[in-house]
Amino acid sequence: MAQEIELKFIVEKDSVDALRTHLHSLSGEHHEPVQLLNIYYETPDNWLRRHDMGLRIRGANGRFEMTMKIAGRVVGGLHQRPEYNIDIEKPELDLSRFPTEVWPDGELPEDLSTEVQPLFSTDFWREKWLVNEGKSRIEIALDLGEVKAGAFQEPICELELELLEGNTDDVLKLARKLVGQSGLRQGSLSKAARGYHLAAGDAPRVIKPTMILSVAPKASVELGFEAALELALSQWQYHEELWVRGVKDAKAHVQAAIGLARNALVVFGGIVPRKASTHLRDLLTQTEALMATDVSAQTVAYSPQNAAAKLALTEFLVTRGWQSFLDDKAQKKIAESFKRFSDIHMSRSAAELRTIFDRPLGDQYSDQLIRLKRDIDSILLLAGTYQGVKAQAWLENWQGLYHAIETRQRIEIEHFRNEAISQEPFWLHSGKR
Repeated sequence: MAQEIELKFIVEKDSVDALRTHLHSLSGEHHEPVQLLNIYYETPDNWLRRHDMGLRIRGANGRFEMTMKIAGRVVGGLHQRPEYNIDIEKPELDLSRFPTEVWPDGELPEDLSTEVQPLFSTDFWREKWLVNEGKSRIEIALDLGEVKAGAFQEPICELELELLEGNTDDVLKLARKLVGQSGLRQGSLSKAARGYHLAAGDAPRVIKPTMILSVAPKASVELGFEAALELALSQWQYHEELWVRGVKDAKAHVQAAIGLARNALVVFGGIVPRKASTHLRDLLTQTEALMATDVSAQTVAYSPQNAAAKLALTEFLVTRGWQSFLDDKAQKKIAESFKRFSDIHMSRSAAELRTIFDRPLGDQYSDQLIRLKRDIDSILLLAGTYQGVKAQAWLENWQGLYHAIETRQRIEIEHFRNEAISQEPFWLHSGKR
């Protein structure tokens, strides 16, 4: 078994030549393009997908390899997951050759070998550069081709940085050097993910409103902080993809996701000092400023500012970049109960909301939109250890108020304001009852 660690970027088509020239300038070993043919398999009931497993056969230069990828972690465009590779003599599956540890129950499921069928394929040319960064050996792969599923297809134009030996920090360090030029967009959708989407009929991708963050009941404050930032980054990645594809209103959700990341840094700011995220916040500000101008999705998504900001957030998460800034007191606080932390901070947000909206504000409601959005985001990040229906019902009145103010519906404003301020909290006050 190998631990696959890859960082993926989508490459703007018009930037391929400039990128290739830049990669040639690196001191490394260059490999001419090789055609890779890949067939991905699945069962009629999506058994592999449901178990977060991916099965493929890859062919190149008359050689074939059978690969199984199993559950791992994806943060931004950084993929960390175990994979099992087995050389085979011809492009035919032999699932019995995988070790038993691959399978969820410790053994090859009965009939799986006869149920798996080809689902989609990828056909692309891979050009590689092998470089040394720090103490690590890293493969840079430029892939150009297409993914196909039945009558549907999508172009492949992407760059992958794969750690061959060494540590993840060096992959991120190399990435920082590459995103200084335009034309790269950190992408979380793998070739396989796009293939599965095409195979399912290529349905239009739709807006996904940010839902209440779900965390484990006994999570620490640090796990809650990580989950909050991962949610923001995930929403950013997803809606940026939609924005580039021309989906209406996706830009607003990208901006909201960046705001959610900022708010997470504020909510946990009593433990994680501002100096821990100074560089990240500066990069977020630059991206927000660019998005505030009348520029296209392509211009923003493939800009060095956007690429650097998403990479910085990814790195902050993967390396736990806040840890080195915590003193002994903060270390103890960040290891405490996230639920108790949430109780205290939700009480503060609720108190602020009641103070602001305890009476009609006439023509001044719009002045409070930023504070209202901030408190709504805080509840989204903090309410996940409680029963979802009650938390969502409590939150919906404040979200309704926000929408009514934004769309200037005076009657609706007063309706939601009265409903919102009269609600009883669904959490334990300040962690006690």
